[in-house]
Amino acid sequence: MDKIQLLSIEQIKPYENNPKAHTDEQIAEIVKSIKAFGFDQPIVVDQNYEIIKGHGRRLAAIEIGLAEVPVIVRDDIDQNTA
Repeated sequence: MDKIQLLSIEQIKPYENNPKAHTDEQIAEIVKSIKAFGFDQPIVVDQNYEIIKGHGRRLAAIEIGLAEVPVIVRDDIDQNTA
């Protein structure tokens, strides 16, 4: 079972080739959800702290001004070979 840990928002990096773009409206909805319910899903990153899942949550966290976010670090996945 992967452990959830808190990491600095500055440590996690967006995946450069992420095909999904979030609109301002989507980010606003994520912000609203995080404020109301907290993070119900952590951001998932590889061993280099590059995002696998959770680009929208990262952008919402930045907008909210969070210094740390819940993250699962998957050391068994390398995006360069995935």
